Amino acid sequence: MNRLALYARLVRLDKPIGILLLLWPTLIALWLAADGRPDWRLVVIFTLGTVLMRSAGCAINDYADRDFDKHVKRTAERPLTSGKIASWEAVAVAAALALVSFALIFPLNTLTKQLSVAAVVIAASYPYFKRFFAIPQAYLGIAFGFGIPMAFAAVQGDVPPAAWLLLLANIFWAVAYDTEYAMVDRDDDLKIGIKTSAITFGRFDVAAVMLCYAVSCAIVLVVGWQYGLRFWFLAGMLVAAGCAVYHYRLIRDRDRMGCFAAFRHNNWLGAAVFAGVALDYALG
Repeated sequence: MNRLALYARLVRLDKPIGILLLLWPTLIALWLAADGRPDWRLVVIFTLGTVLMRSAGCAINDYADRDFDKHVKRTAERPLTSGKIASWEAVAVAAALALVSFALIFPLNTLTKQLSVAAVVIAASYPYFKRFFAIPQAYLGIAFGFGIPMAFAAVQGDVPPAAWLLLLANIFWAVAYDTEYAMVDRDDDLKIGIKTSAITFGRFDVAAVMLCYAVSCAIVLVVGWQYGLRFWFLAGMLVAAGCAVYHYRLIRDRDRMGCFAAFRHNNWLGAAVFAGVALDYALG
């Protein structure tokens, strides 16, 4: 396998679900900040930036977890863990992607640039939170949702309270979907000492996931209502709630494949919320 193909696997371009889980909250924020009419250049910048920063995050994550991933069946064959590429290559790839991402936002205002620095620090430090933080998925929610305040800053030059509420909603959503993901690896994580929400929640894991879905949806509903969104937005939220109920059916027996399927299906939950927002502005 050539180097470029290995790098593509390193940054998970073959698994775009992570990109989408970052992208939907960012696009929702752009649409709200711009009253449904975002500058297409901002849409392109934030979409490309999402792809680049998620990819950089994957490379740093694999570098941080290189001694742990070899003990987890699902991750043992990743390029860095299996020895197909060197540790310095993962760091170099992450740095290059982060630099290109920063270059994309260089034309934007100072506040957006300042927030981008915070975003990089959060993304780079996330993998190490699994060493000591009982629910690292909450920190992941900040990393995955930092495009929200950045989007508002880019459009409005300010970050209103609604943006921070949406970031809070994203934290609860991330805890929900990444707990489902962690339920897949729980046995391996217990053996190697990694901390995850699936371990912390224990036998209440399913209940915790559903509670996080409920809180996340409730916060988004409040924000959308404040912005005057009505019929199509509520329809999108109903579809999102239906997705959450479907996820309960997948995870209630804690079957590994069912939990992984629920995690992947969160793409459709995020898409439903964005579609509701976009359609309400377009047709409402």
